[in-house]
Amino acid sequence: MLDASGPPRIELASWRLRVDGLVARPGQWSWEEFAALPRVKVYADFHCVTGWSRLGNLWEGVSTRELLARCGGARPEARFVLVHAWDRGWTTNLPLEEFLAEDVLIATHHDGRPLTLEHGGPARLVVPRLYAWKSAKWVARIELMERDRAGFWESHGYHMRGNPWKEERYGW
Repeated sequence: MLDASGPPRIELASWRLRVDGLVARPGQWSWEEFAALPRVKVYADFHCVTGWSRLGNLWEGVSTRELLARCGGARPEARFVLVHAWDRGWTTNLPLEEFLAEDVLIATHHDGRPLTLEHGGPARLVVPRLYAWKSAKWVARIELMERDRAGFWESHGYHMRGNPWKEERYGW
């Protein structure tokens, strides 16, 4: 098992991705609408907090910059993002500047193949510069906020930022 509680059941017909909070105008996409958005490819490593890394991944999906642009951009007071997943209230937080880095995307494909449900399909956040727990599986909602708020793992002792190059694993 690659997550705490097993993958959620997600029907593509009811799948939605919502962007709200401190944006100029909230946005929402069905699976068909999301799949029709401009796509990017990102070649990046993936680092787990437990100490392993998978080098040379090819991710494909929609840039987080593209999504935010379609919502008219972030409001000036927005500083943080809370990403909500489909699986029973799971969230993760990150600074807005990390969310908008050039290599961050909502991925639908990995190494040329659609993401499996086990690996976060149909769509997951990929934030290559931070530990993998920040790359939320089964993304359902992206909420822009003024103040930082701990997500699931952060509220259980993980670091609020999660930079693998600084060994930011735990918050204590």
